[in-house]
Amino acid sequence: MRLTQALGKGTGLLGFGGMGSSGRDSRALLAHALGIPADRLILEADREVSDDEMARYEALLHRRLDHEPVSRIIGRRIFWGRDFRITPHVLDPRPETETLVAEALAGPAPARLLDLGTGSGILAVTLLAEWTGAEALGSDLSTEALIVARSNAEDIGVADRLTLIEADWFSGIDARFDLIVSNPPYIAASEMAGLDPEVREHDPEIALTPGGDGLDAYRAIAAGARARLVPGGRLLVEIGPTQGPSVAALFAAAGLSEVTVLPDLDGRDRVVRARRP
Repeated sequence: MRLTQALGKGTGLLGFGGMGSSGRDSRALLAHALGIPADRLILEADREVSDDEMARYEALLHRRLDHEPVSRIIGRRIFWGRDFRITPHVLDPRPETETLVAEALAGPAPARLLDLGTGSGILAVTLLAEWTGAEALGSDLSTEALIVARSNAEDIGVADRLTLIEADWFSGIDARFDLIVSNPPYIAASEMAGLDPEVREHDPEIALTPGGDGLDAYRAIAAGARARLVPGGRLLVEIGPTQGPSVAALFAAAGLSEVTVLPDLDGRDRVVRARRP
């Protein structure tokens, strides 16, 4: 079977199965099955797909039909124009998180930044790649997540400027930073059942929810941020779209100033920004 025929078969199968992005998904899965970059598919349109390659492709298509996200199947996610590894141990980064990156880059370049709950390292690694003179510390409770973060830092060429530690928020961190960023777990326990199955069944629960009202991580960050920021240092956290007022109030009560809730590209509250006076 020629590559174009295989691609058509996959697109049709996913479309029949109700996958709205069937063309894009089938291209990504076919490229992964063939072990080539997706942008090579057009150049190799007349290539013959072997029986073994077709079997691999069909297995991937059926995983997608079971609502496993493409990024999970191929183990990669494009974020801020770069290719990151992801595993079942880390959150699959969403485009909305780029709101936080954009806001960070709109401010002054820090000498040192801290990424709390770094997961795949998506924030720290992206910011280090943009700020070539900065250094970063990334913390996470998960040893497996830190392994992924280290791999991404090595792939993108910033490993020499990123220190990773296993820690619970600010535990064991006494240094001060020009910038603190975090995309913590923020889904309330009552909201978990209503999540899209592609999120609820494939992202690690520890990266999605702290339980309760979803605000525990922000309470911990508010309690420790001022002591770990230099005077004038910035704090940026991602939030759920209904949490802006609550998180802003926590930060203001902790003595942080210029507390502002910022929207994502869809107009939903997505980031809370604050500063140490």
